[in-house]
Amino acid sequence: MKNTKKVVVGMSGGVDSSVAAFLLKEQGYDVIGVTMQIWQDEDRVIEEENGGCCGLTAVDDARRVASDLDIPYYVMNFKREFKENVIDYFIDEYLHGRTPNPCIACNRYVKWESLLKRSMDIGADYIATGHYARIKKLPNGRYTLQRSATLAKDQTYALYNLTQEQLSRTLMPVGEYTKDEVREIAEQIKLRVANKPDSQDICFVPDGDYAGFIEETLDTKLQTGNFVTLDGKILGKHKGIVHYTVGQRKGLGLALGYPAFVIEIRPETNEVVIGTNEDSLSIYVRANKLNFMSIEDLTEPMRVFAKIRYNHKGAWCTIEKTGEDEVLCTFEEQQRAITPGQAVVFYDGDYVVGGGTIIGDK
Repeated sequence: MKNTKKVVVGMSGGVDSSVAAFLLKEQGYDVIGVTMQIWQDEDRVIEEENGGCCGLTAVDDARRVASDLDIPYYVMNFKREFKENVIDYFIDEYLHGRTPNPCIACNRYVKWESLLKRSMDIGADYIATGHYARIKKLPNGRYTLQRSATLAKDQTYALYNLTQEQLSRTLMPVGEYTKDEVREIAEQIKLRVANKPDSQDICFVPDGDYAGFIEETLDTKLQTGNFVTLDGKILGKHKGIVHYTVGQRKGLGLALGYPAFVIEIRPETNEVVIGTNEDSLSIYVRANKLNFMSIEDLTEPMRVFAKIRYNHKGAWCTIEKTGEDEVLCTFEEQQRAITPGQAVVFYDGDYVVGGGTIIGDK
């Protein structure tokens, strides 16, 4: 029997979202393909070379895939939402000495909040993406994310900030498959993007020069300042705080006779604090801007498995509330480079408990 539910699939022009659209059509959904136009004013050559989730090639590839799948296809303009919620946030965080995660902001406020609202406005029941994650409704009635079938591609870390309403209205069909299986499906149905490379890095800074992007966007030269030790000794000059992140070792231009790491960034004094690897270790992580999934709130200490950045393998810690919107994570082993601005995400087995934005260590 045909599923009469209507679903808007966010199509990036890549293999994952293309296969997601195919799987949902096979399941009988009334599928509509949409590409979110979020770029500002870019050079076409850069976009073509990048081939990421937001460039001009994304629109061309997604349109062709939608035609192959015989589903309606539209391009929706989200430039204003993207600028306000992602680019402005990205720049502001770096200027305040923090290391942002623009993909998390984009997922919550653009790919979900804005797309979901517009999709509901045109009568859709769900939105869907090609993310490697699974959505589950737990016995307690709450929705949460479950790690994907392929841990190597799991994207739950970058999705921890989704709300209960957003989760209840979202489908993620490729979360049940490995990447190889997804490409195999694409080849079987002869999708032209079957072997398209995965997008890399931050889509709006394709060359990876974050500081250059910030200076160009603000049309200003960022102020230099001092490298200092933890006790205040001046070691040299830095190029501007946006060039650095906590834990960074390369590109400092310092010859100290020992491996040097960025320990702290102090925007109020325009200083970058340098120390040893040992100085960068801590068992404590403080976080705020909390979002819980599998539980409504944290009412007592809880032992969880936590990741403090996307490529962190994870470690055991105990979390407890220290304020209305603040949690202290006490890890069982020391962790390196507790980076303000990054997310810490908590897991109970394969399920996401919740997460927050790292403020610092204790």
